[in-house]
Amino acid sequence: MSRRSFPHNTVDAFLVTARYLNLTHAAKALCLTQGAVSRKIAALESWFGFALFERHARGLRLSPQGSALLPELQAAWEQVMTVAEQARAQQTVVRLKAPTCAVRWLIPRLLQIEQTLPELQVALTTTTDHGVNFKTESCDAAIVFGTQLSAGDLLFEEALTPVIAPSRSTEPLESLTFLHPTRDKTDWSLWLARQPLPPLAMHKNQHFDTMDLAITAAIQGLGIAIADETLVEEDIRSGRLARPYASSVRTGASYRLMMREPAEKNSALAAFRDCLLNPG
Repeated sequence: MSRRSFPHNTVDAFLVTARYLNLTHAAKALCLTQGAVSRKIAALESWFGFALFERHARGLRLSPQGSALLPELQAAWEQVMTVAEQARAQQTVVRLKAPTCAVRWLIPRLLQIEQTLPELQVALTTTTDHGVNFKTESCDAAIVFGTQLSAGDLLFEEALTPVIAPSRSTEPLESLTFLHPTRDKTDWSLWLARQPLPPLAMHKNQHFDTMDLAITAAIQGLGIAIADETLVEEDIRSGRLARPYASSVRTGASYRLMMREPAEKNSALAAFRDCLLNPG
């Protein structure tokens, strides 16, 4: 009979029943019905072509063939379980959830993680959601954004500053289209209120669903965006954007890293966290 037809899902029933020599106890240990355990053992006996147990009025007893087979099957089963547990403990995939507004900051760091930890795969899911619920979501780690956050590790605090394509940086502020990262004017209004500038009306406006979209529009020359200075660091360094004003305004919001379980319980999560928080 071919190896492929071996009923692998019956081995645990044999091993547990051999331990208890009682179908009722074995069924309870396996969380199965007594009939299900009996069918598994019958299927295994059918494959081998001999009985594994002798049935007596007082219970079960291993047959001579069953007694001879038990140590080798037990050793093989324990080896399989050891390999499986080691693989689980050395998980190499970290499922990360992040808001789209953080992607500009995150991507360079994911590239660095890929170079530093080539054996670690980060499966990134982006969302407009700024929070996480590990009870209902399958991610291992999440970047969250909001005010008055204290859980997790601080990545950076939000500080707003205007940014614009270099080709338009000399134009008067009042003549530009104001690019808003939300459907209201809260962020721009906050920055303007803190500046020693004459009162300024925002005559031309474009609103976006995320800060990342507003920044992209500014890079393409649509107008002047209000953006977090950390998120646009690379764009400014590379010359895609310019900062016409040196000042920035803190909003009280922050980006933080949260994880499903403590890093010390998962080596992959620990390595990911260390590399993200301490870029080399």
